[in-house]
Amino acid sequence: MPIFDRTKPFNDLPLLPLTEDITNDIDVLKKLVLASRALATVNSNVLRLPNPLMLVNTIALQEARTSTEIENIFTTEDELYKAITDTLKEEQNNTAIKEVIRYREAMWAGYQNLDTNRGIDLETITRVFQQIKNTTSKLRSPQAQVVIKRGQSEFRAGEIIYTPPRGGAIIESLMKNLIDFLNDDQKYVDDPLLKMCIAHYQFEAIHPFYDGNGRTGRILNLLYLVQKQLLIQPVLYLSKYIIINKEDYYYHLGAVNQHRAWKNWILFMLNAVENTSLLTSSLIDEIIKQMAETLAYGKANIKWYNKEINETLFSQPYCKPANLAKVLKRSSRTTLTKYMDELVTAKILTPRREGKEIYYLNEDLIRILQS
Repeated sequence: MPIFDRTKPFNDLPLLPLTEDITNDIDVLKKLVLASRALATVNSNVLRLPNPLMLVNTIALQEARTSTEIENIFTTEDELYKAITDTLKEEQNNTAIKEVIRYREAMWAGYQNLDTNRGIDLETITRVFQQIKNTTSKLRSPQAQVVIKRGQSEFRAGEIIYTPPRGGAIIESLMKNLIDFLNDDQKYVDDPLLKMCIAHYQFEAIHPFYDGNGRTGRILNLLYLVQKQLLIQPVLYLSKYIIINKEDYYYHLGAVNQHRAWKNWILFMLNAVENTSLLTSSLIDEIIKQMAETLAYGKANIKWYNKEINETLFSQPYCKPANLAKVLKRSSRTTLTKYMDELVTAKILTPRREGKEIYYLNEDLIRILQS
């Protein structure tokens, strides 16, 4: 194996599949069973929802916020939830909020592309990147001197820790190989979960775009699981595990670069899938339970309260009268305000004034999402 030099372009990045016999390792196979079982639990819980799409945006928003935190773009749930009520114009939102909302939109763009292209291709991956970065750029240019450095808060700040492959033909060839690996199940017969783990490393090592590769790669993970029908909706909350274990994540990535330490990387990623599947499943359990309690309470205390209203109130943590207008089939501002006041009196919603705007919080949902 050639000596790895962090300061030189990794143009010798090996093509897939792996030459290492990792798929028959007993530790990997045991962890694969546990991760697959936990992932199946998420799917069964999503199917329990009255509308499987109802909570995707809420959970996707958590994934988006956490994924951007990994790359040090911070925002609070409070700011973010208000932004997605669609009552604020984009130019009123700060940069961090825009980044998170673009991540969510990028995930949906990629998800919709799966139906159009019937697979993950370079167009889908590029569209996700472009949505995240709000750009028309494509694969990074051959002359771009892209390097990965330690952050300013880290020991030996500014030190080069990785130099991705460089050269247009090289990047295009590596991406073609990666996409073939993901889509050709006859030539590359590994279990889809193992392929996701391997492909995630390969994508981050190729680093095909000038920026946003981490977020693009994490969305690619979810899209691939949906494509392979291991997830029916892109609701797996993977980024929380990665940010909690951020140092291990980058350590294992680097260990594959330098030592081809595939086993520990795959075990880390399978553990991420297992733990996040259990977390996501528990999150859905709690939301479903709270929805049922709120529906029973609402119907007992408000004569017009029904299942559709309840689902609307649990579709996102903040709402405005306009969010209920379509369900209530009422357009009068006075009437809608009266209904909102009844929800407040019943303590189903809590009002919060921000300047001239009033937002109505579903504090039960916020409590669950922030736990």
